[in-house]
Amino acid sequence: EPGDNTFALCRDYLDGIVTVNDDEIAAAILALIEQQKLIAEGAGAVSVAAVMFDKLPQDLKKIVCVVSGGNIDVTILSKIIERGLMTSGRSDVLAIELEDKPGQLSAVSGILGKLGANVQTVAYEKASEGSSITACVLRISVETRDRAHIREVRQGLADAGFRVLD
Repeated sequence: EPGDNTFALCRDYLDGIVTVNDDEIAAAILALIEQQKLIAEGAGAVSVAAVMFDKLPQDLKKIVCVVSGGNIDVTILSKIIERGLMTSGRSDVLAIELEDKPGQLSAVSGILGKLGANVQTVAYEKASEGSSITACVLRISVETRDRAHIREVRQGLADAGFRVLD
């Protein structure tokens, strides 16, 4: 805060301050894991997030990111990895409205296999209010290559007559 003595001291030594949001920090943590094989807590990955998301002035010639602190809860780490995979397009959850009859799961699975999407989980739900009395919803978590692959998978299902819900 401007009235804080620490701020007054730092003001003379800082060129500026940038901010990053939680999603950017999560992406930085995931990038550190995947690319550098480092585990960093959120506060320790903030500098990497600032660089990754172009928060720093473009005229800087040399940038050093200090990565510190590996004190991150494994549950939070798991959520960060899952969220990072979804935001990068490497996983998706498909909700597909089906007619509740034999062969539907097999047909969907065949399309996903043909298109190279790897099935992780499958959940079957009875029809909800507003849908056909003979309908059900199939929720499938899939591993994909990128966002373009997700679009290809969704289009392939639609082309085969399946209704993919958003």
